Amino acid sequence: MHKRRILLVLLAAIAIAGSGRSGYADLLINGAGATFPYPIYSKWFDAYEKANPGIKFNYQSIGSGGGIRMLSNRTVDVGGSDAPLTDQQLSEAPGKILHFPSVMGAVVVAYNLPGESGTLRLTGAAVADIFAGKITKWDDDKIKALNPGASIPSTDIVVCHRSDGSGTTYIFTDYLSKVSPSWSSDVGKSTAVKWPTGLGGKGNEGVTALVQQTPGAIGYVELIYALNNKIPFATIQNKGGKWVVASLEGVTAAAASMASSIPADFRISITDAPGPDAYPISSFTYLLVYQQQSKKEVGEQIKKFLQWALHDGQKYGPELKYAELPAAVVQKEDAQLQQIQVP
Repeated sequence: MHKRRILLVLLAAIAIAGSGRSGYADLLINGAGATFPYPIYSKWFDAYEKANPGIKFNYQSIGSGGGIRMLSNRTVDVGGSDAPLTDQQLSEAPGKILHFPSVMGAVVVAYNLPGESGTLRLTGAAVADIFAGKITKWDDDKIKALNPGASIPSTDIVVCHRSDGSGTTYIFTDYLSKVSPSWSSDVGKSTAVKWPTGLGGKGNEGVTALVQQTPGAIGYVELIYALNNKIPFATIQNKGGKWVVASLEGVTAAAASMASSIPADFRISITDAPGPDAYPISSFTYLLVYQQQSKKEVGEQIKKFLQWALHDGQKYGPELKYAELPAAVVQKEDAQLQQIQVP
């Protein structure tokens, strides 16, 4: 009788504890992928965890290629990618994957040129020639012609690029493929390409460090990484011929000029957008989830988090130099949220 009473007390205690947890205490949601949005994702996870005690996020900033691979292998619950999945990647996945644009950002062409105090101007064609190894000196006539009056040193150009599978690389090479026929045919666009020249760094963090530490370096990184590290970046000529400095307004203008073309699955490129004020190396970044969730509690929380990120979470974007999503895009995503099926 005594043992039975102890057992009943223990069962009652467990039941009381469970009722207070609402089924979500110590619930871990695993994610991995893009480094491009990592600063704002970190902010989001922290804010969401504080508002929802017991929910924890573990996001590995390993690059879009790694995020897609881990989601496809079902080793994480959420993937992060700046590049939309290809038809082949979608067909090879063990279930239907949904794309949710989370925020928008800009990729900048950052450089380290001692003695140059102004901001360099570069066209897309010039950038492509630099990264193809066709322009190897900073005082090349093509660069000097774009920057009349500038005192540009005769310094070797050191190209810095990503060494890992990267959505930032996809955005950058997607842009170069649009503005340079030779780049499109010789190198192409992908999360990982065969670079004609240069040094490789892992993540936006790695390329940022390479550019900082290497005189004469040039690389491509997400805007916040250049700003936080006080690295100068080029003014780029857009499709309309206007010289544009990377800004949230320029990213918003790029998205707005493409708004009517956004497909139902959100897989779209907004690089080299036609808007007069559009910054040409702009992009959505995506959170990727399975339509059919395998775990009830995780699936429910993913839906709630995405709903929060698309609305309350957007206010954190500008301070971290990400552009908020257009209202029309959020409305379409709200509808897509209803497609997520939880056991």
